[in-house]
Amino acid sequence: MSVRAGLFGVGAALPEHVVTNGDLTAHLDTTDDWIVRRTGIRERRRLADDASLAGLAAEACAQALADAGRSPEEVDRVIVSTITPDQLTPGLAPALAGRLGIEAPGHDVNAACAGFLVALDEAAALVESGRAECVLVCGAEALSRITDGADRGTAVLFGDGAGAVVVGRGDLDLGCASFTFGCSPEHGPLLYAGREERRIRMVGPEVYRHAVHRMAQATTHALERCGMTAGDIDLFVAHQANARIIESVAAALALPPAKVLLDVGRVANTSSASIPLALAQAEREGRLRPGATVAMAAFGAGFVWGAGVVRWKERVHVCA
Repeated sequence: MSVRAGLFGVGAALPEHVVTNGDLTAHLDTTDDWIVRRTGIRERRRLADDASLAGLAAEACAQALADAGRSPEEVDRVIVSTITPDQLTPGLAPALAGRLGIEAPGHDVNAACAGFLVALDEAAALVESGRAECVLVCGAEALSRITDGADRGTAVLFGDGAGAVVVGRGDLDLGCASFTFGCSPEHGPLLYAGREERRIRMVGPEVYRHAVHRMAQATTHALERCGMTAGDIDLFVAHQANARIIESVAAALALPPAKVLLDVGRVANTSSASIPLALAQAEREGRLRPGATVAMAAFGAGFVWGAGVVRWKERVHVCA
């Protein structure tokens, strides 16, 4: 055992307003059957126009802290991944910290749908370098605010939500074992939201093809870096963009369905919030227990992608 960064708490929050496929078919040229077959999505949540994303993020973070048995005073850093902050500046993290009474510094990261993994890797590095003891990591998105409701290709895909984890140090066997990331800026025009229009635009078939290849590749590399194979995974939690993408990645890794988490049906694509939301749901369903080895992967605009391997709530000994 050695001192490593580990995950010790999780929380999730969703807006109250539910938008079903039926709600969308009322004004889009599509059907519930088409949406479910092509994406696996049945409903998504939408943040009210007068609601703040910081408030939703604070709810998820408060749950994560309580789950980890930590107080706001113990937090040394707040890292929020988002592409949809309440305002251009300041970022979401300072507002979130203020709502929770956290006096530690906070900042945002933007790595599209891979942002949560980037933030988690940064948090683990801070803990393992000794620069922090406890880091709060949150993925929070209000994608409804940048979705074109008239675009059949994207209007059905996106939802709002927030998820969070607490990263701390301990004498752990594995902890946050490894992460790997990549980007291909030449593919940026295939998935983006511009400064002027502020709407998500996507070339779906190309995104699908690249997403499957890159997430499978990144997951394999992350496993290799900590001396593991896909057979060592207890649960695979990918970015919940599309059920067909996740199933294709799992097939490329030769993972059986029992080891693959699908949460996209109830929340749709929530960008960087999707992995922590899925982790919280997996624990609620009893599919994620302390000591489980979890592989995570994500792919998003940029293109950017990443993967990580962690041991879930490995409580060998938590350092004071």
